[in-house]
Amino acid sequence: MSQIPSKEIVFIGGGHSHAIALRHFGENPIPGVRLTLITDTLHAPYSGMLPGHIAGFYSFERSHIDLYRLCEYAGVQLYHDKAIGLDLGRNQILCANRPPVSFDLVSIDIGSTPNRLEVPGAQTYAIPAKPVSQFLDRWRETIEAFARHPTQPLKLAIVGGGAGGVELALTMQQGLFVCRQARGGMRNIDSSFVMYTASFPEIHLFHRGRELMSSHNTFVRKRLTDLIVRRDIQLHLNEQVTRVSAEGIECQSGLKLECDKVFWVTQASAPDWLNAAGLATDRDGFILVKDSLQSISHPQVFAAGDIATMVNYTRPKAGVFAVRQGKPLYENIRQAVLGQPAKPYRPQPKILGLIGTGDGSAIASWGKWGFGPNPVLWRWKDWIDRKFMDRFVSFPTSDTPARDRQPKSVSPDILSSVLQRLQTDNPKIELLLPCIGNPDNVAIESVTPGILVQSLETLEDPIRDPYQFGSLAVHHGLNALLAKGATPQSLLCAIELPSTQPLYQEETLYQLLSGIAKALGVSQTQLVGCQVVAGPTLSVTLSSRGYAYPEQLWDSKHLQPGQVLILTKPLGTGTLFAAHQQYRGQGRWLQDAIASMMQSNYPAAVTFMEMGATACRAIGSSGLLTESVTMVEKSNVSLTINLDRLPVLEGAIETSHYGLLSPLHAENSRSSQSASNASSFSSHPLYSLLFDPQTSGGLLASVPSPQGTECLKLLQDLGYIHSAIIGEVNLPSTNALPIKLEVNEELTEEE
Repeated sequence: MSQIPSKEIVFIGGGHSHAIALRHFGENPIPGVRLTLITDTLHAPYSGMLPGHIAGFYSFERSHIDLYRLCEYAGVQLYHDKAIGLDLGRNQILCANRPPVSFDLVSIDIGSTPNRLEVPGAQTYAIPAKPVSQFLDRWRETIEAFARHPTQPLKLAIVGGGAGGVELALTMQQGLFVCRQARGGMRNIDSSFVMYTASFPEIHLFHRGRELMSSHNTFVRKRLTDLIVRRDIQLHLNEQVTRVSAEGIECQSGLKLECDKVFWVTQASAPDWLNAAGLATDRDGFILVKDSLQSISHPQVFAAGDIATMVNYTRPKAGVFAVRQGKPLYENIRQAVLGQPAKPYRPQPKILGLIGTGDGSAIASWGKWGFGPNPVLWRWKDWIDRKFMDRFVSFPTSDTPARDRQPKSVSPDILSSVLQRLQTDNPKIELLLPCIGNPDNVAIESVTPGILVQSLETLEDPIRDPYQFGSLAVHHGLNALLAKGATPQSLLCAIELPSTQPLYQEETLYQLLSGIAKALGVSQTQLVGCQVVAGPTLSVTLSSRGYAYPEQLWDSKHLQPGQVLILTKPLGTGTLFAAHQQYRGQGRWLQDAIASMMQSNYPAAVTFMEMGATACRAIGSSGLLTESVTMVEKSNVSLTINLDRLPVLEGAIETSHYGLLSPLHAENSRSSQSASNASSFSSHPLYSLLFDPQTSGGLLASVPSPQGTECLKLLQDLGYIHSAIIGEVNLPSTNALPIKLEVNEELTEEE
């Protein structure tokens, strides 16, 4: 059997077609191929359930595909970023917040956005229905404001009378209805939708045509128009919106409407960078593709979903077509990798449309035929949608084979090539990476007067993103120096690259060192030496060095009764990653955990120094309670930790409650023997997180009580939004155990 050539395949966007294709790649991986997903949203909305989510029928989790979980199953690198351009001459993707990403084959499924450019003010004041994640943020704001002030007048306008605009009007009204109903202000909805309160929000639907939903048959158009009118949605036909402002909208006819928010659901458009890259596009900017879903101008580019236009088949921009393209996209990318001819895909000429009416019914539309609204159709639609989403909720697990831990050599040319590439892309980077151009594996530095402080840390990549991993590895590695009050000066770095093709090694190393350089810039620390070997996984070992004057060093012997304990970052990374590895976490939880790990503690350490901190510990793999015990063991004091004040990452309480814990958790929990009353709090929801191992965790510092509040405010202003005063330093304990747990007294009394 001939060897499959190594290929870098990059997917841009987490649309329906890509989600299905990645699921197929997870089930049938191709040896020698590495997959990467670049997406600016980690939860891809499923169009079939989105109206039901707006109406309040489906939760966020039920109506969105968790791309973190999907990529973990499929073995895909996930880069959380936004693509902003393509260099098709060099086969590179330009991103908003990271270095260019190289590819052999690229597939694009980024959806579309409503075209607002032609209407003055729409770009500024109108809320587009796509990207969905941004739309949902604004809709959530609307619902929450309505819940807080249910009797305050609210007037919404929707521009666009196609299927999307009509369904949005009906489901938005239902969502507001459910919100009001929960407060007891309205009876159950009935067929005539009689309002029992005069202050229910107004919804206005604007359409420039004479009839709604012109692409559907007469029966469907009439039924939905009648329903819109019966539900007291104000319908404005033959109205061309010509201006949008902060006050509302203006129409060509002279009609003006003052409204609180304007939602835009008109003809779709594509981002400019596709055409600017040289791709063949249609007049609206969508990528023209052949029956193989390959670009007609660049065979290394595939496209599917709304962003693609098939030259041989004109079809509407609808989610159902994107779903159907998923498997053909996977098959033709596979064919391209194997050097075999493409398999033409022919979409069905028409589709069955099931349009939700927002009240538990749906209307069926098939060519010239229509039926409904009927609850049976909604139940049918609900079954279809749930069946589709179930493919992305749970994934089979497999035993991981034992790793060969013996490192192997990597060509020094790879490191040299990457360092030169880094310097070319950013000439100033040599200030942070003086190892560029140094052929010896020896670092020579000038010695600063004072005390030399050193630490050594090894970390394996937990996130399948070498750029982000490089940054968080530096922050993790420098924490021990910062916890001593030292100023970081330099790093020596040993990198283990996965034992794959040299092409992968060079691109991985480039992304990794780019992330390392970005993190070094926070504290202006230098990478003075770098060694690279190949092994079973991506890992980094950092030897960090810093300097301090003796009187500046933080030591637990300097803990003083009356001080407060401040923690800079939330707990929970260990349990969230344990849940992620078992496909039982949620991508948005992991997203917050990674954001926390990517935050440097250097500004916090400087703040602690300015506020007179006397002792500090970095919360790492041993967990908070173990580090607290270590912090106090050399001093003649005791510590009190308030469980109710602990900052915690979203989702960590849930995952720890279900026993999704790091392998290190059991060992860490032995430190409970140092807490005098640990058994009294073992059922507290945050108790387990005392033993949760943290990667690039926070600093725990003792600060004089008078400066505690000011110090906390400074930290929060610096971006440590979860930082909190979690306890106090006390006189020695009478029972000789150094730690005491407590909760807020007012909570205890209420309970």
